[in-house]
Amino acid sequence: MAPVTNLIGEFECRLDDKSRVILPSGLKKQISQEAQDRFVINRGFENCLALYPMNEWKGISEEINRLNMYNRKNRDFARYFYRGATELTLDNASRLLLPKSLLSYAGIVRDVVLFAFSNRIEIWAKDRYEKLMTAEPEDFALLAEEVMGKQEKSDTSDDVS
Repeated sequence: MAPVTNLIGEFECRLDDKSRVILPSGLKKQISQEAQDRFVINRGFENCLALYPMNEWKGISEEINRLNMYNRKNRDFARYFYRGATELTLDNASRLLLPKSLLSYAGIVRDVVLFAFSNRIEIWAKDRYEKLMTAEPEDFALLAEEVMGKQEKSDTSDDVS
């Protein structure tokens, strides 16, 4: 089984005049060699963009391809999820050329935040990201309990029998 990608970090960047963004070195070094500087970008949730290393995208595509396409909700989900999906390759200057249609969808003009978590990098218009993050739930502890409290704790102790 391939190692699980666990990207982390928050990086403020700026698009150049050709709509390219430099992938920060602190983020680039987290991308597995298996991705080979290739990515797929698509529409994310809450009007951001989602950038996946190619090896992660392949796994997500396999998961979606296992959906029953005789089910209308599954077809609708797959269509929307893949809408605008575009393969990108880092150039020699570690830049990614972002598609204009996706930039428009996300309201991105110049300043962006790259927010890396799990197996993806969300690309946000800086103002939208700041607005989202300042709207932190009043009771983050309650949200954490609702989301994570139902998780069963895994036993990682070294039991000697």
